Amino acid sequence: MISGAAVLLWGVAALLGTAVLAIAESRRSEPGTRLIYGLTLGISAAVLMVLASRIADNPATPSTVVLPLGLPWIGAHFRLDALSTFFLIVVNFGGAMASLYGLGYGRHESAPHRVLPFFPAFLAGMNLVVVADDAFTFLLSWEFMSLASWALVMAHHREQDNARAGYIYLVMASFGTLALLLAFGLLAGSDGTYTFDAMRAADPTPFAAAFVLVLMLLGAGSKAGLVPLHVWLPLAHPAAPSHVSALMSGVMTKVAVYGFIRVIFDLLGEPAWWSGVAVLFLGGVTAVLGILYALMEKDLKRLLAYSTIENIGVIFVSLGLALAFKANAMPSAAALALTAALFHVLNHSFFKSLLFFGAGAVLTATGERDMEKLGGLIHRMPFTSFAFLVGCVAISALPPFNGFVSEWLAFQAILQSPDLPQWGLKVMVPAVGGLLALSAALAAACFVKAFGITFLGRPRSAAVELAHEVDRYSLAAMFILAALCLLAGILPGLVIDGLSSVTLPLIGSRMPVQMAEPWLSIVPIAASRSSYNGLLVFLFIAFSASAAAYVIHRFASHALRRGPAWGCGFPDVVPSSQYTAVSFAQPIRRVFGTFVFRARETVEMPAPGETGPARLNVEMHDVIWEALYQPIARAIDFATDHLNHLQFLTIRRYLTLVFLFLIVLLLVLALWP
Repeated sequence: MISGAAVLLWGVAALLGTAVLAIAESRRSEPGTRLIYGLTLGISAAVLMVLASRIADNPATPSTVVLPLGLPWIGAHFRLDALSTFFLIVVNFGGAMASLYGLGYGRHESAPHRVLPFFPAFLAGMNLVVVADDAFTFLLSWEFMSLASWALVMAHHREQDNARAGYIYLVMASFGTLALLLAFGLLAGSDGTYTFDAMRAADPTPFAAAFVLVLMLLGAGSKAGLVPLHVWLPLAHPAAPSHVSALMSGVMTKVAVYGFIRVIFDLLGEPAWWSGVAVLFLGGVTAVLGILYALMEKDLKRLLAYSTIENIGVIFVSLGLALAFKANAMPSAAALALTAALFHVLNHSFFKSLLFFGAGAVLTATGERDMEKLGGLIHRMPFTSFAFLVGCVAISALPPFNGFVSEWLAFQAILQSPDLPQWGLKVMVPAVGGLLALSAALAAACFVKAFGITFLGRPRSAAVELAHEVDRYSLAAMFILAALCLLAGILPGLVIDGLSSVTLPLIGSRMPVQMAEPWLSIVPIAASRSSYNGLLVFLFIAFSASAAAYVIHRFASHALRRGPAWGCGFPDVVPSSQYTAVSFAQPIRRVFGTFVFRARETVEMPAPGETGPARLNVEMHDVIWEALYQPIARAIDFATDHLNHLQFLTIRRYLTLVFLFLIVLLLVLALWP
């Protein structure tokens, strides 16, 4: 019988074959958009069926395959265990939904020959990263994934700022790969054993373990979008086609989370308690800054990209808690925190893909992603607006949808912090809990803005007045994800019990069996502490709303009264008098902007007697970019300008330089202890 890992590799081979076919198809006058996306949909669905059967069988031993490729005498190792199975489900389900969406969205693609070959290659790269079982295969797959996604980001390279986005993404991806290479080098040790099995058996020194943690935060964190390594993400994700943006934001960032979990929880051994402090701090700061940046945005896709940073922060907060509890021999609390992180990985892949699909539908229908030029789309795109609303409610962590459950589990893990022995953790965990609560509140405000400005009110441009609903394939993908957001919220016990096979080998414990609880409730620790029932909450909301609607329509007055809409104090009811994305965020900008964005507001008043309007000018700065990345860029420019004359030296001076560097190298080797 063929092993699960072998079947998965055949699926990867099929995706790579589809990429080659797409190259041939792209040379035709009418590229085979439906053929390519149909093939990727079928392959991803087939892989999902194999993974589902593996979960149903629940094998005790991982499935492994070794191919005679890669490094000499080592080969390419592949492994399918519980952790990789979960993330492969995330990858291939996201790929299937993006392919289904692409069947319709791809017809409007202006440069299909730049997208079709790299789309299945991108999916293949992510699958290979998750199933890789040695450092060389992992890094090679990681680079392949990065390059394929970079090519997709550059698909519309002639559009403004897209080339810059691709350049910054490529630089950050190379930096992350270098950090991962150094981390695996430390794990391999002096013996140079690059297989993951050998790394598990090794016992790194505390210094080496600390250095590996830092390198993984740099390497995996840069790909995931941890602050301050997030700068590429709000540039690259909006530049890519919308279904690719959904893959990059909803799936590729989770592959980076997988890399972090694989190394820190699986290969590195027992963690130190302070490692939880470092991850907690970065996660909390990332969550708050990510959603603050999102609130300031008026570009719909950039807003969603910044929101991804916030959700990555939520995931890393939960991972930091799991590290802290694991280091202090609190397996039940560690299993709860890790389950919260993995549950949020799944949830974010659902609602962020849904939201990017909705943004792509808006872009297709109107040609705009600037919210200042949208509005009133609920009348012209009712199905898209409903699906987008579901995504907004889910990402805002409101019951009964799935985002609430995973964040609620994270808060339940935070409530276990008084049992931690170290005072650093006793102080840090509640502080990060406050940051997490703040980010959740800001997320709700952010997506009230995103939905309200985009879909409600009156059209702000002529393009919106001509908008119409998108194709059935795009709507099908959005409604499937919307349904899953609801199902995962009202039946979370199924997901939690499914994740137990992942937490058990990594933590040595699992959450209590949830499906055995009455009324499908979930109980993280004990019923006396806390519990939640998403199904009852859903039924209560549905009954209350239905009863209120019935009472209003049955017993209220049938008299109809019409009046002018509130125009924000303006006597003329015009679209320009509505709230805008910038004005909606003004109160929050005034509270946080001075510290986070160095924001300044200046008012230009017309001179007495002039009839011109007054103007409010807002000046904002990206403090992290200006403080960290601009000095590095200036230093590189300075060095390249002053070293440029080296290429014009004579052969005699080149030989002299080589001779001097050789002497310096010999002196270093002679003085090395």
